[in-house]
Amino acid sequence: MTGFTPWTSLAGGGLIGLAVVLLMALHGRILGVTGIVTGVLTGSRGWRLAFLTGAVLAPMGLTFAFGAVGFHSPAPWPWILFSGLLAGIGVSFGGGCTSGHGICGNARLSKRSAVATICFLLSAAATVYAIRHLIGGL
Repeated sequence: MTGFTPWTSLAGGGLIGLAVVLLMALHGRILGVTGIVTGVLTGSRGWRLAFLTGAVLAPMGLTFAFGAVGFHSPAPWPWILFSGLLAGIGVSFGGGCTSGHGICGNARLSKRSAVATICFLLSAAATVYAIRHLIGGL
């Protein structure tokens, strides 16, 4: 489990905001990570592949420069992969992912994104409660 660190969290949020603004300003696109991954998988690579490469290499570079970032998940890798697949299915039903709705859509004052974000948060809270208190896991 990772501890809350306000300064690194603030810096990370600022970098996400900067990425959102730059992607809109330079490419006229909304930052939805699932849409970017889908674009890469369906053959529309270009800037999408560069974005994903940076999203993977930047934390690796920080780890190399400053030591371990400190991420650990008690869940086994198959569970993580399966949950990612479920999230991808949910994204297709929800018409977008948490980054697309929660960051970009809410910034544009989209009512649809506000409803989607509320649903994401309620689902996350219910899942954590069920796993920790009802099932007794992780």
